[in-house]
Amino acid sequence: MQHPSIVGWSHSKFGRAAEPGLEQLIATVVPDALMHAGVGTQDIDGVFVGVYNNGFSPQAFEASLVGMAIPELANVPALHCENACATGSAALYAAADFIAAGRGNIALVVGAEKMSSTPTPTAGDIMLSACYRSEEGDVDGGFAGIFCQIAQRYFHEHGDRSLELAMISAKNHAHGMLNPYAHMQKEFSADYCNTVSEKNPLVAGGPLRRTDCSLISDGAAAIVLVHPDIAHSMKRSIRFKARNQANDVLALSRRDPIEFAGARNAWAKSFAESGIELSDLDVVETHDCFTIAELLEYEAMGLAERGKGGDVIRDGITTRDGILPVNPSGGLKSRGHPLGATGVSQHVMAAMQLAGEAGEMQLPDVNLAGVFNMGGASVANYVSILERAR
Repeated sequence: MQHPSIVGWSHSKFGRAAEPGLEQLIATVVPDALMHAGVGTQDIDGVFVGVYNNGFSPQAFEASLVGMAIPELANVPALHCENACATGSAALYAAADFIAAGRGNIALVVGAEKMSSTPTPTAGDIMLSACYRSEEGDVDGGFAGIFCQIAQRYFHEHGDRSLELAMISAKNHAHGMLNPYAHMQKEFSADYCNTVSEKNPLVAGGPLRRTDCSLISDGAAAIVLVHPDIAHSMKRSIRFKARNQANDVLALSRRDPIEFAGARNAWAKSFAESGIELSDLDVVETHDCFTIAELLEYEAMGLAERGKGGDVIRDGITTRDGILPVNPSGGLKSRGHPLGATGVSQHVMAAMQLAGEAGEMQLPDVNLAGVFNMGGASVANYVSILERAR
């Protein structure tokens, strides 16, 4: 399969947005993405929109909102995708398939979510729709409670790793200080993150603390994808060297919840397709919705054996100056996690590094980047390998 190239993008500031809804959030990123790519609305063959929603907004039929925000796109075929926290990647992959199938040469991908106007208890219940409700719908603390259970299981089998989780949180907050798009540009020490306090309480009975959890955020991101035959004519080209999705069983009771087997499978498929190894990557943007998720992803991608993920952060492997920087954007933990925007945002952050356009976040000599985005507790898993073509 010939993979498309990313040739332009735009990213809003994540956090509590002044824009009242999705239509206005979309309007903040689409014109800038088209300008960055050097294309016009008349060049777009298809629009792909990632919005989770499920109750965050009474307005559904989100694919149509791009045409409302940008009237010149109102008659372009548009599709809405939803795949839990991997909604943005689902939209991006659908656009890539659209181009690979010969349906069009240029596609616009938009990921967006407006979450902050929803009361926190309601937001927690909405997000539980991404778990197996018949067994997990009454878990205390919503999705934080789900990941607390995962952390409890991991600690039971491999020992208390609270300090290592705190180190992951501190790392990502330090990285986020350099990201102008980040929701929380505030540095925390590992000691602070590892100490239960009034400002950093246990969530859902623990062992995770508030600093182990990503933020409820608003935001949007957009990407322009083009067919490889025309990528050479663009100002920049970030090429997909591989892209794969692997799924696992939804119910935690029917699988090993601390293996992240779907993530491991998605990484293995992308390494096999691209012909590279983990050691070839220069940077990874991964899905740290909770710090325990990033630790488990270290093991799934092959940085550590099972049960040894804590060694990765202890050894400094994933810091900015480590062997393999992970989440130099601050990750979901600091950058924020507007559900539908996250997968698109992660690809933008990786593309910025590859294009040398990451500003203060820029790492030296970035030629190959990995992106991991997951839906649910590692149920829908997306791994992209991106390379700098020009």
